[in-house]
Amino acid sequence: MNNLLDRLPQQAHSKLRSAPRPGWSNPMLAVLTEDRFSDPEWIFERKLDGIRCLAIRRGNNIQLLSRNRKHLNDHYPEVVDALAEQSAGEFVADGEIVAFDGSRTSFAKLQGRMQVHDPQTARRTGIRVFYYLFDLLHLDGHDLTGLELRHRKALLRRLLRYGGSLRYTPHRVSEGEAYWRHACGRGWEGVIAKRADASYVHGRSGDWLKFKCVREQEFVIGGYTDPKGSRVGLGALLVGYYERDRFRYAGKVGTGYNREMLLRLRKLLDPLELDEPEFADGKLPRQGVHWVKPELVGQVTFTEWTRDGRLRHPRFEGLREDKPAHDVVREVPR
Repeated sequence: MNNLLDRLPQQAHSKLRSAPRPGWSNPMLAVLTEDRFSDPEWIFERKLDGIRCLAIRRGNNIQLLSRNRKHLNDHYPEVVDALAEQSAGEFVADGEIVAFDGSRTSFAKLQGRMQVHDPQTARRTGIRVFYYLFDLLHLDGHDLTGLELRHRKALLRRLLRYGGSLRYTPHRVSEGEAYWRHACGRGWEGVIAKRADASYVHGRSGDWLKFKCVREQEFVIGGYTDPKGSRVGLGALLVGYYERDRFRYAGKVGTGYNREMLLRLRKLLDPLELDEPEFADGKLPRQGVHWVKPELVGQVTFTEWTRDGRLRHPRFEGLREDKPAHDVVREVPR
């Protein structure tokens, strides 16, 4: 057995399972809550605003996969190099790839790397990225998902050498409310609360909770308005989400774009144009509007939902390529 696994407490060994290294594992996802709390049975990590990434290693072969199984190696070659240089054997690890603007992770800045599909071009962008690892699912022929989170994180901490593009995600124990206040004071996105004794499940679970400092989520683009004045590309995006099989309208998003993004969006949206909207709602804007197939997903920050189900003060943060449109729903705190 791997020397790291030998260090596990005796009761943890019974939860190990021999299994071949998987080619893919659906990631564990957190549930949004407005109930901030402190609890010695929970750990609290910084919520990072980036791209969820599963790292799979076999020998020197590395695969980086997004949550919708897109290959990311060509986008982030320095992360591939850093993982390949490790002395560890086979493993599957979970984490988030981010770019920083000062001390804050910036999804908008990361866009400059997400749009690049050539390793050499990616390196020349000058946008530095970091892979923050926070979980370990498989190690040298052993499925670790049945272990308690505290034990999986301890293995992850010892498994790799951290520095450069690779970072270990630290956590605090017990003091969730204080850490959330600290995060909001620093302008961070929020905190992820995780049950320290929880196993890793492949899907959304109440054992992981999101304490957000700002409201943000993904929305599907269902249309856009014509640009006015000196604006290029488009005026505002018309966005929505899925409620069962119905595509619901959430409002216009008219801020957060630079010239490059406006032109890129228009280029992507033109081939998707429709004669009629896909939105199920009856009350929709009609003047200077173009409807499109609801395929593109964007990330939007906003202050609150209005009573009629519209976004107040929304701001576009960037396109997401790691989430299918039909998986986008309205996030409601539990």
